[in-house]
Amino acid sequence: MSLDARSVDAIDTVVIHCTELPDLATAREYGERALYDSGTGNSGHYYIDRDGRIEEYVAPARVAHHTKGWNPRSIGIELVNTGRYPDWLDSRHQSMNEPYSEIQITALIALLQWLSSQFEGLTQIAGHEDLDRGEVEASDNADLHVRRKLDPGPMFPWEKVLGAIHLRRL
Repeated sequence: MSLDARSVDAIDTVVIHCTELPDLATAREYGERALYDSGTGNSGHYYIDRDGRIEEYVAPARVAHHTKGWNPRSIGIELVNTGRYPDWLDSRHQSMNEPYSEIQITALIALLQWLSSQFEGLTQIAGHEDLDRGEVEASDNADLHVRRKLDPGPMFPWEKVLGAIHLRRL
C-alpha cells in the first residue's frame, strides 16, 4: 500500500470502529482492497480480535483511510464484531446486537492507554458514528434512507472505556 506519511504530532483523535464483518481475516481482506488511485483501501491502524489479540495494520506515522475528513489527524481502531453484517444498508437489519467481549475491551483500553503515552497531542476519542452521520439509500427500498455508519454501535461500553482513559469523547 502507498499510504501518506504524516507527523505523529498531527494525531489528536482516536476513532473507534466495528468491522461489521464476521472475523479478522475477512476484515483484513476488506482493508486490503484497493479503492483509490493511490492503490490504497479502507482500513484502520489497529485491529482487535474477539480474543483480545491486537494487530497493527498501518503504522501511526501513516494516514489510514477509516473516517472521511478525519484521517490525517486520527488513529483508527477496528474491533472485530459482526455489526449489521451482511445486510449493512438493508432498512430491516439496522440493529447491532453482538456484544464486545470483555477481553476485547480490556485489550482496547490497554491500547488506548499506550497510545496516550506515545502521542502527546492525543486528547480525544470518538465513535465512527459520531463523525460520519451521513445517510444513504437503503438497499432494500430506494424510498428509505439508513445511516451509513453506526459503529461501534449500541453494544460498545463507552462508560467503561472512558472511565479507564484520559481522552474526552467528541
